[in-house]
Amino acid sequence: MSGLEVVVGLAIVAMIAFGIWWSAKRRKELTAWATREGLALRPGRDHGFDERYPAFDCLRRGHSRCALNVMDGDWNGRPLEAFDYRYVIGSGKHRQTHHFSAIILTSDLRLKPLRIRPEHIFDKVTEFFGLDDIDFESAEFSREFHVKAPDKKWAYDVLHQRTIEFLLTHPQFSIEFDERSVIAWRNRRFDVETFESAIAAVEGILDRLPEYVVRQQQRGKESG
Repeated sequence: MSGLEVVVGLAIVAMIAFGIWWSAKRRKELTAWATREGLALRPGRDHGFDERYPAFDCLRRGHSRCALNVMDGDWNGRPLEAFDYRYVIGSGKHRQTHHFSAIILTSDLRLKPLRIRPEHIFDKVTEFFGLDDIDFESAEFSREFHVKAPDKKWAYDVLHQRTIEFLLTHPQFSIEFDERSVIAWRNRRFDVETFESAIAAVEGILDRLPEYVVRQQQRGKESG
């Protein structure tokens, strides 16, 4: 065995050892947080998130998808799932594994599809081709966030002035609504403080829904 092969072998062993140590450290931190908040932690792989939440595009990327370190329970009266997520793009020497974290809060109201995410430079290109997002009276909010919804009125109902002010002063996440749940995520793993910040972002939106929207959605839930 050559010297180079030995060095490569030792590097691989070191990387594996670091990965094991980092995973154990993260699990310990998340277990402490989950225990403190009364959440149950499931450290194994959960391959069902993409099927349970098919409307959330971030959970349907790539292949070999699974959630890890799933923490679930009640959070201020709403069902919560907080988790790491992993998916793979490509195969063989082109295989790339990606990780991020997310939280999902389930509402007792019937919701409608809505996407809110930080604006990025490529949005300016799509605007040129007429694929613009929904604009709001707040120019600052329209600059900071990209908003899409099949029902534009629903977007305006949810993102009224108080909620806009809240989101402008809160750390940014990509947020999506389906018909009953809301997900908040970023393209990286969360620490405990970021999990809490993501939960607060979704709570802040749901708690600020106007009374007429709450009544309307409650009637829709009862009739459905």
